[in-house]
Amino acid sequence: MLYKSNQDLPLDIRTRFSEAYQDLYRAAFNSAIHWYGEAPKAHQVALSAVKMQSAMYKNFV
Repeated sequence: MLYKSNQDLPLDIRTRFSEAYQDLYRAAFNSAIHWYGEAPKAHQVALSAVKMQSAMYKNFV
């Protein structure tokens, strides 16, 4: 299942992350679902992408 917009994301993702991180999560999830073909793995990949981006941002601020 691909997410076409942030409104399609699960509620916990929409309430947990800012709009920018929702965009990142959605892009990473959609890419990973094509690559791995399974939602749990795609979710892990997407969360890792958000975590990595967040850590990178903190290092530059």
